[in-house]
Amino acid sequence: MQIVPVAYDHPDAVKLNDQVQLEYTERYGEGDMTPLDPAQFDPPRGLYLIAYDDGEPVATGGWRLQDANDEGYEDGDAELKRMYVIPSARGRGLARAILAALENSARDAGRTRMVLETGTKQPEAIALYTSSGYTPAPKVGLYRFHEDSRCYARTLR
Repeated sequence: MQIVPVAYDHPDAVKLNDQVQLEYTERYGEGDMTPLDPAQFDPPRGLYLIAYDDGEPVATGGWRLQDANDEGYEDGDAELKRMYVIPSARGRGLARAILAALENSARDAGRTRMVLETGTKQPEAIALYTSSGYTPAPKVGLYRFHEDSRCYARTLR
């Protein structure tokens, strides 16, 4: 397995993003409507990673800089986005490896807290985050008023 930084609009990133959007639609009836600009993931203000297995893209994730704003973020936040592992590659630790790499990158960029939003219909995501030291946090982002939304955070020290 190889984890490499790519642009958010790289063809493999677009392919995996389309797949995660289909999964969101299956689980919630719609995809994630959060507006994302590829430039938000350009270092040092963010990072987007893809894990490859034998040259095939199998997992992805990114972070983007957030500071205090009207969506509930705090100064120093890094927001985790688009964590996804294709079904045939799940259970191999790919999400955990990408999460660790993203946390290290955000820490190196001076971010002090990683925050994320997920939903109640993604119990495997919640299990990953809580087992990685994330704790429930006040809701942030576009879905902060949705009943199914759950937010988690972890201090990056």
